[in-house]
Amino acid sequence: MAHILLLEPDTLLGNTYRAALEFSGHTVTLCQDAQAAVHNMDIEAPDIIITELSLAVHNGVEFLYELRSYAEWQNIPVVVLSHTPSVHADVMRVLWQELRIAAYHYKPLTKLADLIRSVEQTLVPAL
Repeated sequence: MAHILLLEPDTLLGNTYRAALEFSGHTVTLCQDAQAAVHNMDIEAPDIIITELSLAVHNGVEFLYELRSYAEWQNIPVVVLSHTPSVHADVMRVLWQELRIAAYHYKPLTKLADLIRSVEQTLVPAL
């Protein structure tokens, strides 16, 4: 299947998401901050990234801008899985168009099966 970079600051949630994704046949690198994510991407570029927007030091949007600034990472699909609701239309427009977000999930309303389905649907064109 695919190699997933999971950027999740909450250890318990990160381990839960990683277990579910690995059970679905994917390999997962779990990072708790943007700096660790970039470092791991230098070692092995993922097939897809799942990221929280609420991160310490560098927030998820800053991470996405940095990600898209590298030519070799511009086409990596990104799924946002966040506690931040998608209520601000102007912010969402930037995320979807400028940063090329494949899917956006609001954590309190997202089931693990929905996340896995989203990842697999996003990967279909990429694989």
